[in-house]
Amino acid sequence: MNVAVLRSMLWIALVVAGPFAAALPALGAEIPPDQRRSGYADMSPDNKAMQDDDTSNPGMLAVLDGEALWGTKAGTANRSCADCHGDAKTSMKGVAARYPVFNAARGQPVDLSQRINICRSQHQQAKPFAHESKDMLALSAYVAMQSRGDPIAPPDDQRLKPFIEKGHALFMQRMGQLNLSCSQCHNDNWGKNIAGNIMPQAHPTGYPIYRLEWQGMGSLQRRLRNCMIGVRAEPYAYGAPEYVEMELYLMQRARGMTIETPAVRP
Repeated sequence: MNVAVLRSMLWIALVVAGPFAAALPALGAEIPPDQRRSGYADMSPDNKAMQDDDTSNPGMLAVLDGEALWGTKAGTANRSCADCHGDAKTSMKGVAARYPVFNAARGQPVDLSQRINICRSQHQQAKPFAHESKDMLALSAYVAMQSRGDPIAPPDDQRLKPFIEKGHALFMQRMGQLNLSCSQCHNDNWGKNIAGNIMPQAHPTGYPIYRLEWQGMGSLQRRLRNCMIGVRAEPYAYGAPEYVEMELYLMQRARGMTIETPAVRP
């Protein structure tokens, strides 16, 4: 087990240590809109400065790789993203702020990384990127960065409603040997200083994200898996529909907050 997982487990265990654990409610209260805050607000001045300055933000290296991939022809179709979409600065602006979206052909929602792989398979006739691969994170970060500063605006699509409800149920569900839900940490105990760390509200405003503990980029699915491992639950496989459902709910929960990609976190 790596150091990051151990630290996460210790952090969560301290939240529920002793008789307090038994007193925790099964369902936490939602955070009022006027109290929502990005994890950025709780970072140190040095970490904030790292995110704010593109010449210091380590996530920008992935963005530059993604920009190169955007213009690279691939697959038997010998086409690039730019061949279809042109300049990403205009064609991709606002895209990350509204994903996941409903995909009629699949009959279910898809997130941004899945949309990228659909394009690779169908339009470039290229092999899909592997989950959490350098290329997937880079191209996702480049596309998402075009929405930086835009408000999160999930689509008003009734086809998404049952999937959002599943994501909400997962957020509220106790799991793992620690018998904790996402809500108990991120709704009920946000802002508390625990084991030297401030519990965040868990808004998906900056993914793919550069985490200092990872020393690299990672997707929201990686972060969700880390949380599940932290409460000693069996994580879903990368690409599982549960992660997309959770992202749908989290994006609804963060509606109106601004995209920060590529964000930096401790």
